[in-house]
Order: sequence, then C-alpha cells, then structure tokens
Amino acid sequence: MSAPVISVESLTGARFSDQLLASANSGGCASSSCGSSTRPDDVDPAIWDKIKDHPCFSEEAHHYFARMHVAVAPACNVQCNYCNRKYDCANESRPGVVSEKLTPDQAVRKVIAVANEVPQLSVLGIAGPGDACYDWEKTKATFERVVREIPDVKLCVSTNGLALPDHVDELADMNVDHVTITINMVDPEVGAKIYPWIFYDHGRYVGIQAARILHERQMLGLEMLSARGILTKINSVMIPGVNDQHLIEVNKWVKQRGAFLHNVMPLISDPAHGTHYGLTGQRGPNAMEMKALQDRLEGGAKLMRHCRQCRADAVGLLGEDRGQEFTLDQIPGELTYDAGKREAYRELVADERRDRLAARSEAIGMVKTTSSGKSLLVAVATKGGGRVNEHFGHAKEFQVYEASPIGINFIGHRKVEQYCLGGWGENATLDGVIAALEGIDVVLCVKIGNCPKDQLADAGIRATDAYGHDYIETAIGAIYAAESGVPALAAIA
Repeated sequence: MSAPVISVESLTGARFSDQLLASANSGGCASSSCGSSTRPDDVDPAIWDKIKDHPCFSEEAHHYFARMHVAVAPACNVQCNYCNRKYDCANESRPGVVSEKLTPDQAVRKVIAVANEVPQLSVLGIAGPGDACYDWEKTKATFERVVREIPDVKLCVSTNGLALPDHVDELADMNVDHVTITINMVDPEVGAKIYPWIFYDHGRYVGIQAARILHERQMLGLEMLSARGILTKINSVMIPGVNDQHLIEVNKWVKQRGAFLHNVMPLISDPAHGTHYGLTGQRGPNAMEMKALQDRLEGGAKLMRHCRQCRADAVGLLGEDRGQEFTLDQIPGELTYDAGKREAYRELVADERRDRLAARSEAIGMVKTTSSGKSLLVAVATKGGGRVNEHFGHAKEFQVYEASPIGINFIGHRKVEQYCLGGWGENATLDGVIAALEGIDVVLCVKIGNCPKDQLADAGIRATDAYGHDYIETAIGAIYAAESGVPALAAIA
C-alpha cells in the first residue's frame, strides 16, 4: 500500500499557495540532501551543504525554512547605546526583547514543542537576550540537551564577540557551524561613541580603552572561527553620523578575516524603547540610505539583505514571529519529539525549490536579454515560498527586489503596519505604507482594492495583482520585459 500524499498545506496551515501544493508530492529526497540541486553556481558544495536550510545564512533558504531563538542567556558583558534588554515584552519586535526567560530544561521542552508543530524549523539559535558566549554555561547546557533530542537541528550562536575567543574550541566540538558576531567598528574612537562600557577579565572598562579591547577580541574570535571552518556572519548596526561611513572599513576588515556574510542593519531608535540613542534623538537610516550604503559595499564581503532583526525569542519564518504560540504555559509538561512532519516537509520543499530555481534562471535570462539599461525596484507581498501570495492589505512587510541588466536580486524588505483589518482599511495606515514604499516602482500582490491602488498610483507607484501565486522572479521578469518594450515570449526566445 502506497504512503498517503502529505500536502504542505496540511503541515503548515496554508502558508503556501495552491500552486506550490500542486508542484509538491510525497516523493523527494532524503533529508540529508534536500535542496542540493538548488545550489547556486558560485557557492562551493561544502558551503552549500551548511547553508542550504539556514534561513539567515542563505537568502534562498529563508523562503522555506524557519529559525527559533531560545532566551536562555540574559547576562551581558557589553553595554550598547542602541540596546535595552526587555523582559515580558510581547509588543516590541527587535533584538534583546523577550517575553520570558528560560532555563536550559525549559528551552529543550519549548524546542520540542516547536519542532513538532513548525515543520519549517531548521535552526536553533541563542541570541541572548544578553550574550550567548558570556552566559556560556546556560548556552552550552541548552545545546547539549537539544542535540540529544533533535540531532539534525542546526545550532547557531549570536554574540558581541568579547567572550567569543574563550569558547571557539567548545563551539567546534559541539558542531556549531554558524556564528554571528555584532561588529560595529574597527576604530576604537568610533566604538567609544557606541559602547559606554564593557566588562572584561573581572574589570569594567569605558571609553576608547573599552572599545579597543572589544575590537581586538572581536577580530581574534573571527580569525579563530575562520581557521576552524565555522561560518561567520557579521552584524553591523548602521548609525547615521556615527558609523555609517565607517562600515565600509568594517566590511574590508571582516572580509580579510574570513567572514562569510556581512549584514548591515538599520538602527532602531524609537524613544519608547528606552535606549540611549532613542532617548537622545539619534535617528536611524531610512530605506534609501540603507540601500545606498549596501550598494557601496558590493564587491566586499558578501552582503546579507534579508535580515529581520529578530527578537531573542523569535519563532518561525523570517518576517513572522510565532513565539506567543509557544509560551511555557501553553506547552505540556511531558513531550516526545516526532520527526515525521519535519522530514515530510523537507521532501515536499525539495521539489518546489528545484522548480523555483528553473523559473528563476529563466526569468533572469529574460531580464538580461532586454536592451534596457534601467533598474526597477519591485516590492512583493508574500507569505513565503518565493511566490507572490499575500494580499496588499494583509502585508506586514514587503520584500524588495531590483531588476536590472545584471539580473534580479533581493535587496531588502520594508516593514509596514497592516493596512486592512476586518475587511476595512485605514487611510492613515495606508499613508504610512505608501511612505514606507518610497523609491519603489511596482508593487506585486495577490489582490489589491481600487482605493489603495489609486493612492499608490498618485504616489508614482504602480500596483498589480496580475501575477498572483507566480514565482517572484517570474513575475518581475515579465514586468521588466514589458517595461522595456520587449514582449515576454520574445525576450525568453
């Protein structure tokens, strides 16, 4: 008797479109090789095997796979002017914020609960809410216990780097092959404007001396990780007037020392968050300033552009947070891990990824064959799966792509307040969405009403739902060809 067909919809609660379901079936590859045929040509096979299911280290993977952070490490050894670690805070979405702190045993229980219900889960990270390497005993205990229960989950650590060199050997012994270091400066004079103090070697340091020690330890930790073949992502917070121009130098330094990715993030400085920068009026960069800096960094360390600046207890796909579904009071006391959903999901997604890769290659080929030298910025409302599959009014963020003679590239995202609630849209909210889409030429969504469509047009932004459920690159390729006056079929031919 053949095995029953398991649909992605039955596994993920309708997170993917009907077209995705039609392309998937109960066959597929073994979990150890899922996605291998979707490896980009410029990525080494050994590297691809490490990143293909990691949503933070692979832009392609973030369409399909989820991360989970467990808040087991509240202690921190560095004070940052952009950070205010908050507990029991469900309404803020930014690093350092959690709703509940966990012991290692509670974390294991929570990981099993999430793994049983979120088949996209592929990565477990510890990102604080303090520092994972400073609060090391809790970090180590959590990883050791989780791996005994779910041996195929990837382990990931985020750290400020001050205590990192002390634990690189242990990270390697535990097969932690992804580490994120937050590096905001390589010049201690710049660092003194970002870090009021550090606690190192039983002492408290301030000013340039503190920044110099932190810089030296960060560079040492990065070099040690690179020497052991551990992939490293560098996070840098872009702070206008403080380190925005200096990040060009940071990019050079981390590339020379073997960093795999450089992720430049915007400063979050809402005064309500209670950070030093927020309370003193330091502004964050706007979307176009972020893009301009990232464009200047092209050619240096490979850039990550799909970061969502996750909470320290985030659960789910990047761009969503299901953490409030898995608070301790909702998790049974005794749990047994069931690998069935995660294994079935990987088999289903493998076929979808291969299909999308072929469609993407075709679309990029179409764009490259047009004679137009123009660039087009396209904002996409999507639930995931690499498809145009979200209503305009339901979107809480838009993924932004740039189509140009060199191809189609993901360049970032724009967070927005959901415009339509209960079937009605608020004009003030729509104004905010339109402001967030500054510089965008075209919006793609699965459905949009006449009112928001007309207001977008008044702002010089065209919106269309003609490509609902298509692959993102397929839709963008067709639009780019049309913008260039080339019929899509002729462009493909």
